[in-house]
Amino acid sequence: MESLIIAVDFDGTCVEHDYPAVGLDAEGAVATLRELNKRGHRIILYTMRSGTKLDAALRWFKQRDIELWSVNKNPEQAEWTESVKVYAHYYIDDCAVGCPVKFIDGVRRPVVDWAKVREFFEYNRVL
Repeated sequence: MESLIIAVDFDGTCVEHDYPAVGLDAEGAVATLRELNKRGHRIILYTMRSGTKLDAALRWFKQRDIELWSVNKNPEQAEWTESVKVYAHYYIDDCAVGCPVKFIDGVRRPVVDWAKVREFFEYNRVL
């Protein structure tokens, strides 16, 4: 399979919601993101974080040995558009319609259900 571009949100997606702090790892996120790296897929961190809050998110990826291809932009996109909208084949975001989410304790905001994301990627031969 060709290398795909996957845009990934951070809060509520890679980690549980605890902004401005970095929340606990979302169950299954690290393993799935590492496997995407291993398969040669390119990951773009697509987040609203900036400044020191973005630095904290970048540390999270580095500490977990997850390689990011880019942050908040697609480096190849400038060749064919001036749009600021990040182009990717897939977007994983707890706020995206259709993205599988789960409630951890029924009170807090939902977090991405990485088991279902993984199933989707396996079914579609991404993983």
